Amino acid sequence: MLSDKQQKARRITALLKEAYPQAMCSLETADPFQLLVSVRLAAQCTDARVNLVTPALFARFPTPQALALADQAEVEGIIRSCGFFRSKAGDLIAMSRQLCERHGGQAPSSMEELLALSGVGRKSANLIRGDVFGLPAVVADTHMIRITNLLGLADSKDPAKVETQLRALLEPEESNDFCHRCVLHGRAVCVARRPRCGECNLAGECDYYNAQD
Repeated sequence: MLSDKQQKARRITALLKEAYPQAMCSLETADPFQLLVSVRLAAQCTDARVNLVTPALFARFPTPQALALADQAEVEGIIRSCGFFRSKAGDLIAMSRQLCERHGGQAPSSMEELLALSGVGRKSANLIRGDVFGLPAVVADTHMIRITNLLGLADSKDPAKVETQLRALLEPEESNDFCHRCVLHGRAVCVARRPRCGECNLAGECDYYNAQD
């Protein structure tokens, strides 16, 4: 039997599907390697900015084999506007070398192998597992953490705890798309610091909204 929270999660999943039929990652990529690179660049940076930067990066370094041999200063120059460009460039080159040396230039599917790559954390690994391999995945980014706390599905700001809490509530086959839809909702309606609750189709299920006077 489903718990009350699991039932609530299923209702919210259905409402998000209605509002956002196309559950898509906003990073514009053509293959798993590009997604790994883009999600690293997206740390402390907007997806929109990353999408402006990556065409030049991938034109110059289209494969992990090419990026593995890159001059770090050149990579830094291309990605500078994404912020933290020195550490990101170092991670991208090291990650590309690891992909070539350990995985034949292909993105691995296991959580352990993904987390062993330079610059790849649980958020990135879950995104790869969900979007590339179609595996159950909970990408606990800032939108997901904020929105699921407001809804009452999670009660922590810690990404690992939120991931664990949501895995227990979401249907595995729905979890990855649920995360993408939460990001879309966070940008369109449930905007940080100025949520438009009057326009929100999740209001009836939202602990934050229902606690207001």
